Amino acid sequence: MMKFIMENRFQNKTGIIILAAGNSSRLGKPKQLLQYKESTLLKNTISEALKVENSSVIVVTGSNHDLIEKELNLPEIQFSFNSDWENGMSSSIVKGVNQLLHQNPECEQCILAVCDQPFVTVSVFENLIVEANRTKKGIAASAYSDTLGTPVLFHKKYFQELLELKGQEGAKKLIKKYSADVVSVSFEKGNIDIDTEEDYYKLIS
Repeated sequence: MMKFIMENRFQNKTGIIILAAGNSSRLGKPKQLLQYKESTLLKNTISEALKVENSSVIVVTGSNHDLIEKELNLPEIQFSFNSDWENGMSSSIVKGVNQLLHQNPECEQCILAVCDQPFVTVSVFENLIVEANRTKKGIAASAYSDTLGTPVLFHKKYFQELLELKGQEGAKKLIKKYSADVVSVSFEKGNIDIDTEEDYYKLIS
């Protein structure tokens, strides 16, 4: 019975990696902690990710990590501190995927998400999983504003290439490289992210 439980635990396991290491240079303060929906931008993303069944959530921090981790204090998630966050998005992806494989080597797929898409919901994450399963594609990417981007799901066959990303390279490199293995999944308002004070005031006004 215990063997069955352990096997079932890892069946179709999804790791959700939330990239929250940036220093919000254009905003001038940590966007992760901006107030939103009686919470914060980052906490809102985490709350939606935690609703996905049979998944684990990792938050990659970097700049202001002490402040962010203290503010969140959520036992349900795993923090991963990226000391190389200034080297670009790739370093956070590498850190998150390494952490995921360390804690769950049997993981089948991962979803990369960012903390500043305020309209992300559990449905956005679940739609990626459903479409990847339905089409048998190795990558399921959110579609908005004539582009494909985050949140984006990668089958485990792409984990090694995610670990080899360098500098400012992000998930988009693999989305373009393996376009024939990508299913696009509509994410209404996915184009809205928070980079400046103007973006934030538009959101809350």
